[in-house]
Amino acid sequence: MTSDHAADMTSDHAVDIDRHVRVYITVFVALMVLTIITVAVSYLDLSMAVAVPVALFIAIVKGSLVAGYFMHLISEKKLIYAVLVLTVVFFAALLALPVITQSNGFWIQ
Repeated sequence: MTSDHAADMTSDHAVDIDRHVRVYITVFVALMVLTIITVAVSYLDLSMAVAVPVALFIAIVKGSLVAGYFMHLISEKKLIYAVLVLTVVFFAALLALPVITQSNGFWIQ
């Protein structure tokens, strides 16, 4: 291995690290902007029916950024996505359970 080849490998590695750091900083800035938006929305006089979906949408976007980039799920195989979709379905079912039981008395005697 020549010194020129080793220098090229080191240079390529440094460029790769710089690219990853730039992505992490971009995601961090996006999370900070979304946090500011969350706080700003909390000061608006929104009804509960509007405020909750807006807050959930912002939280989903922030959670997706964290899971995708900081937990490295952006480059995972399709099996991970299948498990994630199944988890979201069960989570949605658990969120819907109190709504179903409260609105028509289903499962409540």
